[in-house]
Amino acid sequence: MGGFGGAVKNCSIGIASSEGKVLIHSAGASTTSWGSPAQDDFLESMAEATKAVYDYMGGYMAFINVMNNLSVDCDCDSHPADPDMEDIGILASMDPVALDRACVDLVCAAPDGASLVEHMESRNGAHTLEHAEAIGLGSQTYRLIDLDV
Repeated sequence: MGGFGGAVKNCSIGIASSEGKVLIHSAGASTTSWGSPAQDDFLESMAEATKAVYDYMGGYMAFINVMNNLSVDCDCDSHPADPDMEDIGILASMDPVALDRACVDLVCAAPDGASLVEHMESRNGAHTLEHAEAIGLGSQTYRLIDLDV
């Protein structure tokens, strides 16, 4: 649904209770049914839930995205598609928006990333990052540092 699963998605839906997951998926409309909210409303709800967690923690959070076994399907799918990209690596940041933007950019630049890029674009996944930046969760600006260990 979100286009891609990264720090923002995992900090919102991944941390949420069952009721919280429904609130996020329904864009705040329900605690009992996901319903069918507008896609951008759902994406904004994920960003806002992550900001709530981040603010509650006083900004003392680190985020790690492991970019291996990448598939177009969510890990919550009971029958996900097989991974169709080479492993990219592990990225970390104190800024979840910068981290997710870096990961999206690496997928877009990968020679075998076409199916994931198409999936992200078909769900307007970048809107999550745009909204997250707009509400002050973080910045889409980043600098990659290769530790090469």
